[in-house]
Amino acid sequence: MASQLIENKLKLLPAKPGCYLMKDVNGKVIYVGKSKNLKSRVRSYFKSTQVGRRAELVENISDYDIITVSTDKEAFLLEVTLIKKYQPYYNVQLKQGTGYPYIEITNERDPQTKLTSIIRKDGGYYFGPYPNVYAAQATLKFIQKVFPLRRCHGKQGRPCLYYHMGQCLGACFKNVPKSVYAAQIKKIKSFLNGDIGWVKKDLNQRMETASQNLEFERAAEIRDQLNYIEETVEKQKIISNDNTQRDIFNFYVDKSWIAIQIFFLRQAKLLRSETRMYPLTDTNDPEDTFSSFIVQFYGQRNRILPKEVLVPAKIDNEALSEVLHVPVRTPKRGQKRSLLNMAKDNAKLKLDEKFRLLELGNRKTKGAQKEIFDSLGLPYGHVIESFDHSHIQGADPVSALVVFRDGEPDKNSYRKYKLKGEVEHQNGGDEVRNTREVVRRRYSRLLKEHKPMPDLILMDGGQIQVDACEDILRNELDLNIPVAGMVKDNKHRTNHLLYGDPINGVPLKLIPLDPKSQGFYLMTRIQDEVHRFAITFHRKTHAKNALSSKLDSIKGIGPKSRNKLLRHFGSLRKIKEASIDELRSVGLTLPQAQTVKLTL
Repeated sequence: MASQLIENKLKLLPAKPGCYLMKDVNGKVIYVGKSKNLKSRVRSYFKSTQVGRRAELVENISDYDIITVSTDKEAFLLEVTLIKKYQPYYNVQLKQGTGYPYIEITNERDPQTKLTSIIRKDGGYYFGPYPNVYAAQATLKFIQKVFPLRRCHGKQGRPCLYYHMGQCLGACFKNVPKSVYAAQIKKIKSFLNGDIGWVKKDLNQRMETASQNLEFERAAEIRDQLNYIEETVEKQKIISNDNTQRDIFNFYVDKSWIAIQIFFLRQAKLLRSETRMYPLTDTNDPEDTFSSFIVQFYGQRNRILPKEVLVPAKIDNEALSEVLHVPVRTPKRGQKRSLLNMAKDNAKLKLDEKFRLLELGNRKTKGAQKEIFDSLGLPYGHVIESFDHSHIQGADPVSALVVFRDGEPDKNSYRKYKLKGEVEHQNGGDEVRNTREVVRRRYSRLLKEHKPMPDLILMDGGQIQVDACEDILRNELDLNIPVAGMVKDNKHRTNHLLYGDPINGVPLKLIPLDPKSQGFYLMTRIQDEVHRFAITFHRKTHAKNALSSKLDSIKGIGPKSRNKLLRHFGSLRKIKEASIDELRSVGLTLPQAQTVKLTL
């Protein structure tokens, strides 16, 4: 139900085009949308029954702002700017980078061809991306053999090995005319753009000449190059009548989800395809989400715009063209229209498959997490956090935090903590002290940064840790996050949850979980994961501290010298194996290097 503030603001909404910014309780922008009519669109969030991701969004809205504009196009351009600025959680957000390599012809006096994953505005010519790195490597190798440019580092006063192999034009020992490079680059571009007929004819002539001159090894090498063209280049089906680089986007919507299919046409062939699927936040206009996706897609690092973008009907092509600076068109008939329809069919196929997999997967993820919350008598929550501590004989105490979101690990949210206080081995106070410190540090920081709290905290231990955690939460931080302990039996197997809130008058009690249930499996998985994470972090910390202590014991080696050795060598074994000269190369004096060598 909307707050009184929102109810009052809804009455004042104008029936104009513009953008709206939904905010959470901390004033953070969590969603940006646009509409031709702000009054009807914004009201629909609070006056209609919502489901799925949109219902989740509405639950978190505490306020909103609007910005009115004159036209629909201005609203679209403003929405793009606001999404870039605020990076709202409920808007489609894409991961940076494609992970695919490109072939580059460098813009230099003596150019070369090479593979790269970084696109720079340096005047170079980039072709790709290649979905298969091995195909990219094979194509580059072919180009370097058939259309050589520069393979060496340049001026070295003598011909390089590649020159003798016919794979370098000789920048190593002479000035190669620019016209020679230009002619070769023209051939490379022609080949990469799909024109291969003349290449095959040229290679056949070279093979015949080599055979007539009894250069059979050379003839066999050219034969292999022809085989490469036939097996790799010609194998792809020609699906377009021209060589225009174009990307084709279409989408399919079902059950408040959108699937977006992208086809990449290069060299008149379907070079690769991608499918992206997201839950829809705004189901009124999936076309808006689709347009926003395309803008964000090309806003990623290392994305090269094609010469043309094809989209379905009902998309504001003019506004998209203005943002992307390339033509955006909707084909009405013919081959391009067929490709657009094929993209939609693929999007539907992938989304149908997604629903089938979600149904199966949810039983093991969200369903399992729901079992845990149900067993504790709590409403379903999305986020579970769990802590574990690790130390050896009280030395190098650390703590680790893992986060599970809807039954799956959210590894980007994992955290490590080096504990500040000394611990007392074999004393119940050490676990209490560690727990209090890490809980205080974790949730006071979330409060300070106005970030959302978890829905449940699971402590890897019994009542001691649960009590310590609840004491900090309730009495210091004034937080009411539910806390439960994962309790082991006498065979060290977790079989119960310890839950209650004695501070608020709810006694602790053991709650069994069915060992055959998905909830039980998820609980043990969380416990194993937090234990693994804590142990791994402790081993690294302890090893580093042990090495540091060993170096500190060497006479004449102070903190500065110790840090130099640690940074450069990284381990005691490598320092032991280093020669006197190698030790001196990091800044040690001769007496210091000799002392380290003798001591170790």
